[in-house]
Amino acid sequence: MIHHSQWRDPYLSLRLESEVFMNDVVLNAGDTAWVLASSALVLLMTPGLAFFYGGMVRAKSALNMMMMSMVTIGIVSILWVFYGFALAFGSSADSPWYGSISLSGLGSAVNELTNNGGIYPIPLLAFAAFQLMFAIITPALISGAIADRTKFVSWALFVTIWVSLVYFPVAHWVFAFGNKVGDTITGAGFLAARGIEDFAGGTAVHINAGAAGLALAIVLGKRIGWQRSPMRPHSLPFVLLGAGLLWFGWFGFNAGSALGANAVAALALVNTQVATAAALVGWVLTEKFRDGHPTSLGAASGAVAGLVAITPACAFVAPWAAVVIGLLAGIICALAVGLKYRFGFDDALDVVGVHLVGGIVGCLSIGFFGSKAVNSVGIDGLFYGGGWTLLGKQSLGVALVAGYSFFVTLIVGFIIEKTIGFRVRVEDEQSGVDLSEHAESAYEMGGILKGGR
Repeated sequence: MIHHSQWRDPYLSLRLESEVFMNDVVLNAGDTAWVLASSALVLLMTPGLAFFYGGMVRAKSALNMMMMSMVTIGIVSILWVFYGFALAFGSSADSPWYGSISLSGLGSAVNELTNNGGIYPIPLLAFAAFQLMFAIITPALISGAIADRTKFVSWALFVTIWVSLVYFPVAHWVFAFGNKVGDTITGAGFLAARGIEDFAGGTAVHINAGAAGLALAIVLGKRIGWQRSPMRPHSLPFVLLGAGLLWFGWFGFNAGSALGANAVAALALVNTQVATAAALVGWVLTEKFRDGHPTSLGAASGAVAGLVAITPACAFVAPWAAVVIGLLAGIICALAVGLKYRFGFDDALDVVGVHLVGGIVGCLSIGFFGSKAVNSVGIDGLFYGGGWTLLGKQSLGVALVAGYSFFVTLIVGFIIEKTIGFRVRVEDEQSGVDLSEHAESAYEMGGILKGGR
């Protein structure tokens, strides 16, 4: 599969080798420009998510919801520089489970090229920036599961712990293809070494976040009045704006993962577009047949479900298969969001139904639709005569990431809840977390705030 970059530990004696790489591989300005632009596109996804989530909650908690995304940008960016990138993409430990447990600061990355199972003609810092944006949006996705009822300080602490214990190691499992020197590769991640195909983060990002969202929804419990009081989105235009920004930024998310302006990036971009479109159609058709009317919330949610599902598969399937994957994701996720009522967990903004279920659909679909004809480094899936091998690998990735994320998140969440508290007081939840946590409100319209709508 397409390999991602590998951080080179400053404590290793590889400076001479890196100089050889620099001499052998000439920096490509076009590829570098594409990765830098893609990094900016992926960063835009987090403010887009803030609008998407912010519009879905009630007016009295809109700012808090958006702040949970914004503060994640600040926390994760700092951690990434000092140890996050090293933990995810370092190789000094030569471990399938984690990279380098050391303070980095990324000073040694200056003037070095990217090495992860091969040498890429882009600066190491360009890849570090690109992967940082993945690390930012993953915990931000979790916040939707615990909307309307979360202490802001507790959320910030959770993000700090969660990315350190869950995201950084899982990114190593999936995205670290090892530091290649000659014919020797060291430090490859557990799943990467076993041939899982996840081009842009179906496991490391979406299944990871979805499983964590389920765990936190269990820890914090149901919102006051859940299934009894109306909890409708306060601003559907915000939701549509957020979905549009996510869709736009997702081209960097998926096509940027090619690490170059090339044919693979073009394939990923086209597949991202058509799968998302198909999922939107699939979701609204499901609403029409089930409820009698399609909704704007359904269109936005369907688009996001399609984006999630095509993320791992975008560079390994043909465009016609991307349409099928998107359509299936739209239908399945539209049905899956109702599982919270059946099983009694308050996943406020459908993180489980969209990201966990959508991520599973996308990852497993590669086992059926994967084709070497569209990407020579891929593996043929079941429908292309490849048998069950690839589907087995994809299933292993889904199970391992989902299980690890769920149980670690459950433990971390319970510890925070039993120490400093994770959920706001009853009276603060009723009056609105915007006022109790931030001493401000999204709207100066007393009637709206009093009505909780």
